[in-house]
Amino acid sequence: MIQIIEQNRENHAEENPAPSDSTAHSGDVSVLPSPADKAATLPGHLEDLAGRARSYVEAASSTNTRRAYAADWKHFAAWCRRQNVSPLPPVPQVVGLYITACASGTTERGMKANSVSTIERRLSALSWNYAQRGGQKLDRKDRAIATVMAGIRNTHAAPPRQKEAILPEDLIAMLETLDRGTLRGLRDRAMLLIGFAGGLRRSEIVGLDLGRDQTEDSSGWIEILDKGMLLTLRGKTGWREVEVGRGSSDATCPVVAVETWIRFAKLAKGPLFRRVAGKGKDVGPDRLNDKEIARLVKSTALAAGVRGDLSEGERALKFSGHSLRAGLASSAEVDERYVQKQLGHASAEMTRKYQRRRDRFRVNLTKASGL
Repeated sequence: MIQIIEQNRENHAEENPAPSDSTAHSGDVSVLPSPADKAATLPGHLEDLAGRARSYVEAASSTNTRRAYAADWKHFAAWCRRQNVSPLPPVPQVVGLYITACASGTTERGMKANSVSTIERRLSALSWNYAQRGGQKLDRKDRAIATVMAGIRNTHAAPPRQKEAILPEDLIAMLETLDRGTLRGLRDRAMLLIGFAGGLRRSEIVGLDLGRDQTEDSSGWIEILDKGMLLTLRGKTGWREVEVGRGSSDATCPVVAVETWIRFAKLAKGPLFRRVAGKGKDVGPDRLNDKEIARLVKSTALAAGVRGDLSEGERALKFSGHSLRAGLASSAEVDERYVQKQLGHASAEMTRKYQRRRDRFRVNLTKASGL
């Protein structure tokens, strides 16, 4: 492998020098060259279509995915520069050494070793970025990559760390920690309830608008009806409708909570959940960041004493925005197909992972066997 690296270094030292920061660190997401580059090959009347095609290419993946892939390419290109090798064209032996450095924590001084899932994402990012740069293909089945990756998995793979599910009794206790007399308390109450009852991802919660086609950064909108609230969402698996029924009492009803927030915040259009400023008295126009959902779940769960059997440090690691989504899936006593539809899972197997956690020890084979 070292010999191949040396050969790669000699072959590309002159014709493919290591890119400068402006290219090696680029977050280029376009399959098509820029309008200036295309001018020589495309008729002028097609330039507008080329620009629109580039925007559609970007829309094929989420903003977060593109941001992560750009950061991964930057990380890889910087490592290549330090090793005096070129990131272009794709050379499996170079990539094999790169993922080895990621797994051993030697990509740069003072950095920790990457987890297996992070390395797998970095590989996906490299494949994606190479495809955007002239349609180049990284052969991930090459032994220099596949065998090394298999060894990394065997050596470092660990069971996934699942976040603690927020159960209904936990949620009720968390709601009691919020001040109903403040706008922030009303907003946070509505976010917790709609996040749980809708089985929503944190980005789906903050991405909601009061109506359709109201903002460019929206991921969906709400429609309040007599029997509940209909959410139209654009998620990982495309557009879907989520029905949030009214609760058995106003105190725990997600629809009432949202209606109350809208009324007191005096909202008419735009983002549903916004920042509260002016010592909690003013509602701004800006949409909340999805990280606020994770902070809210964590802070209210700790304040409510959820999983009090653990230390505060352990409890802090147990909860995140995903805890609301996991809570609905773990506690809803309905057929799995309804849970799958509500959560927007592409496969029933993902839904069953939650329900298996819910059903642990319901069937006791030890006792059934006579012990």
